[in-house]
Amino acid sequence: MEDIRVRYFDTFSRDDLKDPVLLEGLPGIGHVGKLVAEHLIHELGARKIADIHSIYLPPQVMIEENVIRLANNEVYLYDGPPRQLLFLVGDFQSSSNEGHYLLADCYLSIAEELGVSRIYTLGGFGVGHLVDEPRVLGAVNREDLKAEAEAAGAVFENGEPGGGIIGAAGLLLGLAAERGIDGICLMGETSGYLVDPKSAASLLSVLSVLIGIKTDTTTLEERGAELEKMVQKMIESEKGIQEEELRYIG
Repeated sequence: MEDIRVRYFDTFSRDDLKDPVLLEGLPGIGHVGKLVAEHLIHELGARKIADIHSIYLPPQVMIEENVIRLANNEVYLYDGPPRQLLFLVGDFQSSSNEGHYLLADCYLSIAEELGVSRIYTLGGFGVGHLVDEPRVLGAVNREDLKAEAEAAGAVFENGEPGGGIIGAAGLLLGLAAERGIDGICLMGETSGYLVDPKSAASLLSVLSVLIGIKTDTTTLEERGAELEKMVQKMIESEKGIQEEELRYIG
């Protein structure tokens, strides 16, 4: 088996592409980037054009309707208007440090091959607590990209995120700079404990400005509100148990 195998579908032709933008939304903190990318794929009706299999992904298979398949990542294409978008999504990021670098290098080779000159990486910024109004933090791989991201609503704070950007969202920006590909990372604030559609909705609002495509965030906002209610019930339930235990001890 090859270390990394990329398979394009027969229905896809590279000749159909004209300066597409790549959006990375692989699983991460709060699944924020994954939620945004998959929401856009669904809303825009993007079609799958490639599968990526690799020994650097976790050693497991996925089960869909009782049928197994190898874990993989995928590339989707939205054919515009106003522009073509490529989406990098999938089941996992790498399970090893080496794999992170090798897969990121592969993703950038795909980007170059398909004529991509700009990449947006999407992720979550874990803050360890629930956030009422999630900010969207930004990072860029060229100083002159900062003003554009700020105008769209991204926030740039010195020292945030404190530990840098781990995984594909950061590596793609760093390695893309060496290939002359522009890169902007958007990170929605999230507790980091749960899947966070509310943070995803905030991130999507900023991204929509940058890519010039307005999409409906209603479903993400509704899921976020439902999740908040569920978390509040869990907190109240736990508080009730603790009070009961204190009464019993007293």
